[in-house]
Amino acid sequence: MDHFQSKLEKYAELVVKIGLNVQKDQPVIIQAPIEAAEFAREAVRAAYRNGAKKVDVDYSDAPTGRIQFEEQPEESLKDVPQWKVDRFQAFVEDNGALLNITGQDPNALSGVDTNRIMIAQQASGKALKFFKEAQLKGDIHWCIAGVPTESWATQVFPDKTPEEAVAALWEAIFKTVRLDEDDPVAAWEAHSENLKDKMNYLNEQNFKALHYKAPGTDLTIELNPDHLWVGAGHESPNGLTYIPNMPTEEVFSAPRKYGVNGTVTSTKPLALNGNLIENFSFTFENGKVVDFSAEKGYDALKSMLDTDEGARYLGEVALVPDQSPISQSGIIFYNTLYDENASCHIALGNAITMNIEGGDQMDSDALEQHEVTESVVHTDFMIGSSELDIDAETQDGDIKPLFRNGNWAI
Repeated sequence: MDHFQSKLEKYAELVVKIGLNVQKDQPVIIQAPIEAAEFAREAVRAAYRNGAKKVDVDYSDAPTGRIQFEEQPEESLKDVPQWKVDRFQAFVEDNGALLNITGQDPNALSGVDTNRIMIAQQASGKALKFFKEAQLKGDIHWCIAGVPTESWATQVFPDKTPEEAVAALWEAIFKTVRLDEDDPVAAWEAHSENLKDKMNYLNEQNFKALHYKAPGTDLTIELNPDHLWVGAGHESPNGLTYIPNMPTEEVFSAPRKYGVNGTVTSTKPLALNGNLIENFSFTFENGKVVDFSAEKGYDALKSMLDTDEGARYLGEVALVPDQSPISQSGIIFYNTLYDENASCHIALGNAITMNIEGGDQMDSDALEQHEVTESVVHTDFMIGSSELDIDAETQDGDIKPLFRNGNWAI
């Protein structure tokens, strides 16, 4: 067995065992770009060897998806077939595990009418809202992991040949999930404990607000009065832990929907619905985005903000030190899974209900009453850098340094 094949198998096993934590007789769905078939096969094998009952693989092809958006009648973009709804409903009822393999071309839908993309996204979000809620509650295990495609790799490493770029991106991905460690599982366990220490500190402090200062950023985020910090994995209702993002370097929580004020500027590009957004900023008043700009991808950003009312409010605040391994690699991945774990970030749109005390039992009316954002979108964007300072305000109004020069100050 060659060196790469050995690492590929270890990667698949790590994602299935640590990320998804597949259980005996659990159904598994793998969603993957067609270029990721080699890794998907290893993930199927690992899932069965860890007790999966049935593993289905859904392959996608970015050029075909582009043709759909360009040529499909607009009315049918609103249609979500009932068989798809029924399939995911059964999957939730069976407490399944979902592996989403990311690796799409960051510019796959560049130039496509963003309104058509929004129509399809709105329809899917509405029809499969129950599925998204099941993910956020932890009723199903889920994990996102990356696999290089040529179009993605050449965006990350434009000075390399396609073959060299794919090889370099594979090595970078292997490092992000600690496969270069002698014992990757033990390394993940130690890493998880470190994140739990930060999570426990933040929950004990129960801060009222966070104040962000950096070039182009002067932002105050009030934390939801019922907020909970989460990190190092999610716990499902049956008490099992899984890690939704491989890699993960964050601890995250929920803001108060109407308690965000000021201006924030992005520090990394954002790959959004097949479009690349660069050098953008938002101004918030009483929680809502009231102004924004973007040097590239303005229309795609506007389309996302116009998806629904909740898309203009924050749903997540996440803390990641600048000295994280992904940040220190110096690589811009043009993929949110990786770039958000290299940088403090916030997310517009839907909040994660496990970040709210009792949030999993709240309906829409209760979530609004508790100032928790609901939306069919959840768009993370990066705001961290070595120049970012964050001060935390206690419930008594005292100020404590939380981040200095992009890193933990505690």
